[in-house]
Amino acid sequence: MHRFALVVFFCLSTAAIGAEPPNLLVLTVDDMSCDSVGVFGCKLAGTTPNIDRLAASALRFNYAHVQVGNCMPSRNVMFSGRYPHNNHVEGFYMVREPGYQVLADYLKQAGYYTAVRHKVSHSTPYSRYPAWDAILDISPTGKPGDVKRPESYYESTQQGIAAARKAGKPFYLNINVADPHKPFYNEGKRPDPNQPSRVFTADEVPIPGFLFDDPEVREELAQYYSSVRRADDGIGQALRALDEAGLADRTVVVFLSDHGMPLPFAKTQLYYHSTRTPLVVRWPGVTKAGAVDDAHLVSAVDLMPTLLEVVGLDVPAGLDGRSFAPLLRGEKQDGRDMIVTEYNENAGGFRHPMRAVVTHDFGYIFNPWSNGERVMATATKGTITYRRMRALAPSNPEIAARLDLFEHRVPEELYNYAADPDARTNLVRSERHRAEYDRLTTALEAWMVKTADPMLEVFRGRADPQVREAYMAKVEAEAAARRGGRQKVSDDESPSAKPKKQKKKANRKAVGKATASR
Repeated sequence: MHRFALVVFFCLSTAAIGAEPPNLLVLTVDDMSCDSVGVFGCKLAGTTPNIDRLAASALRFNYAHVQVGNCMPSRNVMFSGRYPHNNHVEGFYMVREPGYQVLADYLKQAGYYTAVRHKVSHSTPYSRYPAWDAILDISPTGKPGDVKRPESYYESTQQGIAAARKAGKPFYLNINVADPHKPFYNEGKRPDPNQPSRVFTADEVPIPGFLFDDPEVREELAQYYSSVRRADDGIGQALRALDEAGLADRTVVVFLSDHGMPLPFAKTQLYYHSTRTPLVVRWPGVTKAGAVDDAHLVSAVDLMPTLLEVVGLDVPAGLDGRSFAPLLRGEKQDGRDMIVTEYNENAGGFRHPMRAVVTHDFGYIFNPWSNGERVMATATKGTITYRRMRALAPSNPEIAARLDLFEHRVPEELYNYAADPDARTNLVRSERHRAEYDRLTTALEAWMVKTADPMLEVFRGRADPQVREAYMAKVEAEAAARRGGRQKVSDDESPSAKPKKQKKKANRKAVGKATASR
């Protein structure tokens, strides 16, 4: 649709409902698991008081998932309405001519003031992206804002609101809080001027069922949960700026995380806890305070068409997602009993493609890269928890088995998430669950056909190791060529300088093993 037509449609639609166009405030956090949020079932009290207050005034979705387990691909799904294999952002590299427009394009053309804070290069196919009127990364002092300082999100939200007012436009602000992405608060015991409003201790934190209890793991989890609290502080500061501007009743607020915690078996994976996101939407006058949707599965690919419908714009053709605005109005919507997630490569450009289907109760994962030798490259290998797994594995058979699964996986996985949310028991060979396996694999194949997924043929031939290896040889060669010639997006997945070196070493080891296995 041309810009003039968009503006005409926008004006007519808002006039028809007798209201000014709503502002949009999209708030994200980085690397936060859904169940780290109080209202989404956190077992540790006091992690997210501000997010909990937002949820009390809004609608929350208990079965919402992002599409991808790492940052740049995940965020590009949110704002393109397309799966990674269709928006071309499968890893951490710029796509200069994507062939489509993103949410900021449509809103800017419709008369919105558009601005973004943090994760700028990760939120659109390339950077600097022309649809942003402003990048809010500079503090009032003229220096780059400290992304770990919660008050900086008050300043940037204030700045964006003021600029929109000056321009006489409604605003679309995308405010991306850096926590709990590593480095965590107090990581490495180094001085950190940005103390959270509450610091958690190792003896009080819960141990996720996909990890293990160990003093050093507890220390890392305490740093994580303290960083969750600091993320909540940042969200609270952004909402304070909105309230002080007197615009809360004219602003649609969306909150979610880009994927799960940056520890083994969560980030860069497609397990239930990897992609489940704490989605909260407050649409003044429409959503009911404290409402909970336990029935429908919604996902990040649906976010862009939903927001376009909310502000009264046409949803463009060619999207993979569809609007869930009817759910915000309290209606029901068919076809929301499962979603598909996907993963392709890590921030270092190393390819480990996966596809998964998630329902209310079950999940299926396909890992064509798994051959017993190839080792997955992932940012979570820079963590204390991963190093403890390595250290304890020789004397602990249970941890050794988990380490083997973490590094090598298996080609297919099936879990009963209703009974086993931590994905500890693979049911793929269970005859009792054969019907569920057939149902999910059939659904995944149909989705691959519908979305023109290039993994369709290897999925159809998944029982044949030669088919899987031929596919992996192809995509690994393509990824290697990209690493050799791409303009790489800044890699903010690395937790610190030291873990970054360890990750590179792990990546070299993975590539060596992959080469030897072919």
